[in-house]
Amino acid sequence: MITRRTLMTVAGFAFSAVVALPATAQEVVKIGLVLPMTGPFASTGRQVEAGVKAYIALNGESVAGKKIEVVLRDDAGVADQTRRIAQELVVNDGVKLLMGFGLTPLAMSVAPVLNQAKVPAIITSATTSAIMPQSQYFVRTSMAGPQSAVPVATWAVQNNLKRVVTLVSDYGPGIDIEKGFTNQFKKDGGTIVEAVRVPLANPDFAPFLQRVRDSKPDAVFVFVPSGVGSLFMKQFVERGLAEAGIKLIGTGDITDDDLLNGIGPAAKGVITGHFYSALHDSPENKAFVEQMKKANKGMRPNFMSVGGYDAMHLAYESLKKTNGATDGAKLVDVMKGMSWTSPRGPITIDPDTRDIVQDIYMREVKEVNGELYNVEFATYPKIKDPNAAAK
Repeated sequence: MITRRTLMTVAGFAFSAVVALPATAQEVVKIGLVLPMTGPFASTGRQVEAGVKAYIALNGESVAGKKIEVVLRDDAGVADQTRRIAQELVVNDGVKLLMGFGLTPLAMSVAPVLNQAKVPAIITSATTSAIMPQSQYFVRTSMAGPQSAVPVATWAVQNNLKRVVTLVSDYGPGIDIEKGFTNQFKKDGGTIVEAVRVPLANPDFAPFLQRVRDSKPDAVFVFVPSGVGSLFMKQFVERGLAEAGIKLIGTGDITDDDLLNGIGPAAKGVITGHFYSALHDSPENKAFVEQMKKANKGMRPNFMSVGGYDAMHLAYESLKKTNGATDGAKLVDVMKGMSWTSPRGPITIDPDTRDIVQDIYMREVKEVNGELYNVEFATYPKIKDPNAAAK
């Protein structure tokens, strides 16, 4: 039996309705899932929710002799709501584990709640390096942003892209990723021609792209949040950067699997580094993609959904190791060092940082069977957050 509470109705959510439990019924462990299901970041919530559902569909509703009850709440991407909802879930709903958090400020806002209540929180989406030190109860299954930037820097220099302009959205993840790319690129012998930061709100990339074109670099390295990649691609083409011989490289956010076909031909040939592609060739990923499409009207999974899927795996396996005990400190302790094969490939929870260690794949956008995909062509194994390593 899996139930939910939301701030709105989520059509098609396959968790059963709440029913009264008799005294002899199986004990329930509640997991609070806090996501932006409405507002500008709703696509993140939709994908993470679908990943959670896929894991339960493939692995069952019980673990360690207990039923799992997922309580979904919508924070609309507003940090004040995230913190209030997390507190309500812990105090009023009795959840033993939290997960979700679509953006860095949302994750940051719940740290005081975790520290006071001693409840673990698995981050499925937010990527800023600074999140993890805020609470010893944070564990992450998404990524640290710079993880995907470092291999791109090395690949660029190895492929004679030695003069690069960086262009990132001007907020925590963008600055993290800019730093990760720049440090590695310079270390490998590259030159940063110019560092451009674009406002996060209502971005118009055109004037910034003109600056890039005027600089005449070999390539432009780009990070923009998932969801605005299509706008960036449109303006990249309109400004004629490709015709000017400027290569587009970046993190996988600009060629999000969920939106790639909508971006269209402009995305072809773009080189990115990231931890997941819907075309990743493994039995685990094939089962995941099939379940996602089956349960969500053909939805193609992206890196957000695999973050939700792996968060549920981490929760299930941790409960197995504690024999169903839900003490927060014990759950976090058994999560440290845990390794498994995800739909994305092999991953580990770093025992020192509680952050994810994972393979990063270099990918090129190509047409496969009439659809656009990020086609992996190189693997950089076991990448940690370089910002954390530098501390």
